[in-house]
Amino acid sequence: MAVLSGGQNVERYFRDLAQKVRRGGTLEVGFMSSATYPDGTSVALVAALNEFGTSRAPPRPFFRNMISQKSSGWGPAAGKLLVANNYDVRTTLALVGEGIKGQLQQSIASNTPPPNAPSTIARKRHSRTLIDTGQMLNSVTYRVVMR
Repeated sequence: MAVLSGGQNVERYFRDLAQKVRRGGTLEVGFMSSATYPDGTSVALVAALNEFGTSRAPPRPFFRNMISQKSSGWGPAAGKLLVANNYDVRTTLALVGEGIKGQLQQSIASNTPPPNAPSTIARKRHSRTLIDTGQMLNSVTYRVVMR
């Protein structure tokens, strides 16, 4: 933490700080449009169908649950990282993105209820929900878009 005295020093400090964070950015976390299964099916579409359910499969809200459980910590973490990274917005957002990416992957791997149908378990040869080939789990990513 900086200790400042004198009006000019304070003014210069805040002017320099404003210059550092002048360019804001946006963090996007999830499934990018370029992610596809080998047959060309969009990973984002499969994720949405799993999240909200279909006429044949119940919803498994892995994304909404993760946001509900984890999002309150994102702002404080970003604030601490911004200071630790000398107010480098791009680096800070990338670090927060890595963290949220990991949280989303943990949510996918957590065996979100309800359980799979017996026919699905027989086809997949395991009972893990949301995991078949691992394509969706491995497609979680993030990107930082600077303004």
